[in-house]
Amino acid sequence: MSSRLSGIGMTSQRTRLRMIARLREQGIVDEAVLNVMNEIPRHIFVEEALASRAYEDFALPLGFGQTISQPYVVARMTELLTAGGPLGKVLEIGTGCGYQTAILAKLAAEVYSVERLLPVLAKARKNLRELRINNIRLKHADGHLGIPEAAPFDAILVTAAATHVPDALKAQLAVGGRMVVPMGTRDQHLCVIERTARGYTESKLDEVKFVPMLSGLN
Repeated sequence: MSSRLSGIGMTSQRTRLRMIARLREQGIVDEAVLNVMNEIPRHIFVEEALASRAYEDFALPLGFGQTISQPYVVARMTELLTAGGPLGKVLEIGTGCGYQTAILAKLAAEVYSVERLLPVLAKARKNLRELRINNIRLKHADGHLGIPEAAPFDAILVTAAATHVPDALKAQLAVGGRMVVPMGTRDQHLCVIERTARGYTESKLDEVKFVPMLSGLN
């Protein structure tokens, strides 16, 4: 592994292990999620000037009005998603820098990820290529529309706050599947939506803070 991937100083493996210990203290119990977050070098997904803060429990700016979520939120959302059972085919709405995408790719058979901002998607593609992760399909598209041609998905993860769950995403969720999505405007909560043969159920959980889910392409 190159020194950039393994990290030194505040981006070293020792720093990463401190992050994992903190996540355990914060209540993350899924060992598969913790192992993957220990494995993926978070510091390569942030701006070089912020790399020393990559493993602190803060959201960090990515530019273009986007952020990389704090490690706890990434772990919590991933843990909620995997609680529905093994991840086969996953849809991620909002690729961002690609960090959450990389986490999902280590836990799922296939990951499809949508990003509406082309410059952000280009950075994510570069980051993921550096890690040589091959089970990811990236698409420049409006997240509200999902990827109907690849549906149905066993799980859907939305990484921006929605005011409502788009009908297109609900339709692309397989029966027996689950979606994790931040909901709300000023007051936001993580919601878990599960699709059964009878319809959809929704559970409102942790309070969170995400950038809003927007329409259109840039």
